[in-house]
Amino acid sequence: MKEFLLVFRADYKSMPKTSPEQMQANTQKWMNWIAGIAAQNKLADRGNRLESTGQVIKSGGIISDGPYAEIKESIMGYTLINAESIEEATALCKECPILLFGGSVEVREISKL
Repeated sequence: MKEFLLVFRADYKSMPKTSPEQMQANTQKWMNWIAGIAAQNKLADRGNRLESTGQVIKSGGIISDGPYAEIKESIMGYTLINAESIEEATALCKECPILLFGGSVEVREISKL
């Protein structure tokens, strides 16, 4: 079994404004999707949502505010899953709720070097 990192990306600025009820319904969609992966014994780490602010450290000790403002999509969160192949990992992402809002899921195998 291989381990994969799922990186959830979306444009914070284009995310629709939602009512508290809609936010709760969206949260429930995420919980159901993650629970479905967990029920298959494929969830390694649920991960977390990431804040829209941070800092970027570059070589030479240069520190700037991040994530980069000129990048349209920001990393919104991550999850770790187990799958036999990248194809299986990708298939598990086809129902990810972020896709309903124009976001994307980046699937990356974690190297065991």
